[in-house]
Amino acid sequence: MLHATGSKKELTALAYYKAVSDILEHTDVQALKRYRHHKYTTRFQHSLNVSYYNYLVCRFFHWDAVSAARAGLLHDLYFYETEQYDRNVSSDQKSHSAHHPTVAAQNARARFTLNAREIDMIEKHMWPVTPQMPQYKESYLITFVDKYAATLEFFALGTQKMMTHLRRKKVTEFV
Repeated sequence: MLHATGSKKELTALAYYKAVSDILEHTDVQALKRYRHHKYTTRFQHSLNVSYYNYLVCRFFHWDAVSAARAGLLHDLYFYETEQYDRNVSSDQKSHSAHHPTVAAQNARARFTLNAREIDMIEKHMWPVTPQMPQYKESYLITFVDKYAATLEFFALGTQKMMTHLRRKKVTEFV
């Protein structure tokens, strides 16, 4: 079952899934499940969340929802733990926030055929940390959806984990 955090909808049953199934099922995208992201989730789940909510908002406004969904899945396509990034070792010596969109875009281009809008969304999803301004309205949107998803993951999943921990602690205290 495939769900976005905060949604009860099964994503494989929706038109959304048809637009992104080639990306979702790709081995390297599936590999993102091995990387922790925003403390309580995986990079795969975070990318799925950004993709799905990007898709919904763009569809509502009659924007390019398919490109937004595809870019959302690929915006964090890098294969290292964020905590292990060292700007002093990086060739461009940028912060991780400024560096990873370039890496993600390079990785995405190497694996998929992307249009200009998708590339712009991936490369500029961290704007204004990235120096160039987005060229498309969908590129501005992904910057907000990315932050929304991170907040949702942190609070929704963090609260859930905390409650689980407290329940376990209560049970073991009285045993």
